[in-house]
Amino acid sequence: MEFPVTRMRRLRKNHNIRTILTESKLNPEDFVYPMFVKEGLEDGQKEHIDTMPGQYRYSINDTVEEASRLEEIGLSSVLLFGMPLLKDDKGSMAYNKDGIVQQAVRRLKKETDLVVITDVCMCQYTSHGHCGIIRDDEIINDETLNYLSKIALSHAEAGADIVAPSDMMDGRVGAIRKTLDLNGHYNTIIMSYSAKYSSSFYAPFRDAVCSAPCFGDRKSYQMNPSNTSEALREVKMDIDEGADIVMIKPAMPYLDIIKGVKDEFKMPTAAYQVSGEYSMLMAGINAGYITKESIYESLQSIKRAGADLIITHFAPEFLEGSI
Repeated sequence: MEFPVTRMRRLRKNHNIRTILTESKLNPEDFVYPMFVKEGLEDGQKEHIDTMPGQYRYSINDTVEEASRLEEIGLSSVLLFGMPLLKDDKGSMAYNKDGIVQQAVRRLKKETDLVVITDVCMCQYTSHGHCGIIRDDEIINDETLNYLSKIALSHAEAGADIVAPSDMMDGRVGAIRKTLDLNGHYNTIIMSYSAKYSSSFYAPFRDAVCSAPCFGDRKSYQMNPSNTSEALREVKMDIDEGADIVMIKPAMPYLDIIKGVKDEFKMPTAAYQVSGEYSMLMAGINAGYITKESIYESLQSIKRAGADLIITHFAPEFLEGSI
């Protein structure tokens, strides 16, 4: 039917009508809040991250306190990133049973009902800042898998519900799944950073966790931003190796990838609204160029594209009702 019989504005005429006809709705359980846990911080002395206004590095106690506060207003899940005092070429503190993340996991599982997800990578634990073992300035794929498996196992033993490998080494999901199963952690979920693009939007995060590589870049293992079909191949390989949840990172510049992955595989799909996306929006809001409603709109775009889970630094604002 055409105008004047069909009038689309009838469906938008007031708030209540618009609300009941909303196609894509954001819910508290959609959100995962990334938290930075730093070894050596005194309780009550959280560190502000200059490149990410409103975000902080926390001690273990302060991490648990803030996570508990957010749980009370509807948060379901956190994603932990650790910052150790000591770094070496193998990132050994990443798999230490008393490492900063392992301690934080045990506390969170004891004191909250949150789903605890851990980032499995080496970059913030290595002296060189890369996500794998280095030989002659080359990232060695297969040897790295052994270390990633040790990290994931240490997180599972601490009680993590979900381990999330973010390194983009070939074969890491299969290696981690095998290690977890051989050690009896059949029910530990793997949420793989399946299509992780080599993105300029990671810059504030690298400042937040002091993980910038000391030489070169990560283009030999993170994905080419120009490629779509490659992302679908990466996701399929991770699914075949045992991934339970697949992730696309970043989110907003790759909405087409989120939709393509969800449509193609019908898998639980996460998207990471990364530090640069957060900081870009915050800069625009603080400068008065855009309003806080842009945050909600950005999150809706990710949900609408097909994401079941949205990892975002804006989770507190949504839960607190400030956007």
